[in-house]
Amino acid sequence: MIINYAAVVAPWAAGGLVFIAVLSAVSALKAMKAMKKSPYFFMRVQAEKRFRRYSSATLLLLLLSAATAVYGVQTPTVDQTPRMALLANRKPPSEEIIKLVGRAAVIDAERQSVTEELLAASEAPAQSRSVEEQFLPDEYDQFDPIADLQDDTALGRIAFSTEVDDEYQAVAPNDLFREGKYTLYATFSYDDMVDGMSWAWVWRLDGEVVEGGNELWAYGTDGPGYIYLNPDDGFQNGRYSLDVWVNGELLTSSTATMNSAAAAAAGN
Repeated sequence: MIINYAAVVAPWAAGGLVFIAVLSAVSALKAMKAMKKSPYFFMRVQAEKRFRRYSSATLLLLLLSAATAVYGVQTPTVDQTPRMALLANRKPPSEEIIKLVGRAAVIDAERQSVTEELLAASEAPAQSRSVEEQFLPDEYDQFDPIADLQDDTALGRIAFSTEVDDEYQAVAPNDLFREGKYTLYATFSYDDMVDGMSWAWVWRLDGEVVEGGNELWAYGTDGPGYIYLNPDDGFQNGRYSLDVWVNGELLTSSTATMNSAAAAAAGN
């Protein structure tokens, strides 16, 4: 007798979709709270985008789960008793196959070990930022703007790299680098800027300010740009963060991890 697998799988699939929808709804609520409470323009924009994305995903998942449940209910069930045949004279696996299986297990174990190291390195910068990191230090807030922040003023996502091309684009961007002496470039796009705005950038190592700058903007309305860091003593093991402010508003921020072991495992 042919088993109708659709009738068996449908309830489980519907339940899984409902569970994912609940997680998406929770994320939407968190994004909505962040959108209302965030004091910074850039963070509010990002929170609003997350809220819209998660809300749409939640609605779509609920519709899919409802359709799956209806399909499962309408599909007639059949005898689902498993039918198996015991192969009493089955051929044993060859030594070559056994070796291949053992080698695959070793490769999987090595891959799992490297993955765990990379996850540990990537989770380190995900910690909550301190109160000090959420405000522009006074030493990098020395210029009064002579141009207002525009409604559409925006700085793009920061990309870290050790090289940039002639168009100020990152070459082989990454967020995991080795320790040592080199120049780290932080490239980003900018839109609807106005000459005369006050902008500042602040580099931190594990939350402590290591370098920064502040000046009046004089680079036009839009285009690509970059900031770089080249510590005299080289990059140390830890999390380096970069915040870029315009007229006192934090418009973009990103982090990079310096860890030679993890970077080597990732091929950097």
